[in-house]
Amino acid sequence: MRIILAAPRGFCAGVNMAIESLELAIQLYGAPIYVYHEIVHNKYVVERFRNEGAIFIDYLEEAPEGATLLYSAHGVSPMIREQAAERRLRTIDATCPLVTKVHLEAIRYAGRLHNLADRSRRARRSDRHDGRGAQRHHPGRNARRRRPA
Repeated sequence: MRIILAAPRGFCAGVNMAIESLELAIQLYGAPIYVYHEIVHNKYVVERFRNEGAIFIDYLEEAPEGATLLYSAHGVSPMIREQAAERRLRTIDATCPLVTKVHLEAIRYAGRLHNLADRSRRARRSDRHDGRGAQRHHPGRNARRRRPA
């Protein structure tokens, strides 16, 4: 039996960008640089940056006010961005561009669903009531169905 191993492909462009962003932040601002969650899903990369002065945090309160905070390649919610601004954290966004695209699509999609739900709710309401607030009679609707004997 012959086994062929594929050559490693390396990191995707978004992960490379996040790694380069953290490297540059450490060079420019010095340690410590606080990173919201692990920069990437790779324990060797995370450990390397720990040794260089990156501090990985899960809660913004772990970073002192005014500190430098880098968002990982996985992105953050708008709420986290607001909280970081309230704490006067100097932020660096290393979110993968594809992740950002998905987040924006999700926000847009959620807005459309909300609009569809409102329209559907209004349509059901107008279907059940006449203009004076009295409920219309719909034959067969809400009627008990009999089981065959």
